[in-house]
Amino acid sequence: MSKKNKALIAVGGTGGHVFPGCNLAKHLKERNFKVELVTDKRGNNYLKNYQNYNISLLPSSPIETKNIFTLFSSSFLIFYSLLRSIIFLILNRPSIIFGMGGYSSFTICVAASLLKIRYIIYENNFIIGKANKYLLPLSKKILVSHKEIEGIPKKYENKKIVIGNIIKKEIIDFSSKKIPGTDSKKINILVLGGSQAAQVFAETLPNIFLECLEQGVRLKIYQQCLPSQNEKLKKFYEQKGIESEIFNFCDDLREYFSKVNLAITRSGSSMLAELTNAKIPFISVPLPSSADGHQFKNAMFYQSKNLSFLIKEKDLNDKLSNLIIKIDENNSLLEGIVKNQRQHSDKNVYKNIDQVLKSISNE
Repeated sequence: MSKKNKALIAVGGTGGHVFPGCNLAKHLKERNFKVELVTDKRGNNYLKNYQNYNISLLPSSPIETKNIFTLFSSSFLIFYSLLRSIIFLILNRPSIIFGMGGYSSFTICVAASLLKIRYIIYENNFIIGKANKYLLPLSKKILVSHKEIEGIPKKYENKKIVIGNIIKKEIIDFSSKKIPGTDSKKINILVLGGSQAAQVFAETLPNIFLECLEQGVRLKIYQQCLPSQNEKLKKFYEQKGIESEIFNFCDDLREYFSKVNLAITRSGSSMLAELTNAKIPFISVPLPSSADGHQFKNAMFYQSKNLSFLIKEKDLNDKLSNLIIKIDENNSLLEGIVKNQRQHSDKNVYKNIDQVLKSISNE
């Protein structure tokens, strides 16, 4: 394989960075690229099902400013990671690097700039992340999922290319098929906590579902939770007579998409894009501590387009049961969202990526 067809994809330490990187890697392999993934120990936890890729680990750290010791130690680790990245790129020099966001992609892209290797960054949220903001000036292009993205200075607008969300091709092509035995008069709810799970969902939602059941709403719950919460959740639902299926984190949810007509989810960009492409109405509950409030911005966009509902975490007890009851009484609420979701698709995202690569290769 020639260097011309060699791509390196640097992914951050959360599923929101890792999975778009894996989707991109799969596409590039189909285009006869030799692909290598680079991440840190956190990111590697999500790559257990991707062992057919070349995966390399490099140390990473954000800048910690709590005190002089954490500032010194984190700065030293970043410098060490930069040196490791430079050596890695000298030994494995690609023709192009994709930085998928997160601080573990930062030093690879800085090293690439020092070695005059072209890099492209990708941002799928509605506000540019900190790592991408610092990398933007020296990047070749920034690929974004949404034209409404905030935080890109005007002088770099010419680098912005709107491509859509890099989600699984199988999700883009997903067509929900009714599962035998699925009751269309029942609200089948999928509860998703994101790649880092949502402990608060397991602590708060069961009693809300019980309240809905007591108001005559027929429910079945498919709930993602932490492994440590499995038994407690299962026991609660069994004792209260709520149909349920408990599962832990997985990165392919098509089986569950086929069973449900509503989702309650954190507001990571990729997850909201997957639900929209799969035409599953959802209630966004943004993570309050997400960096720069990006999950709230994501959720606000989808709500503003009538593609979803939005409830803040602090309002779950006051508002969620009322919304579910209202949906049960008026199914047109979900039908309206599905109708709007049909107008949105990321079907062109990989075609757009191919066009970007072709354009860069011709320069």
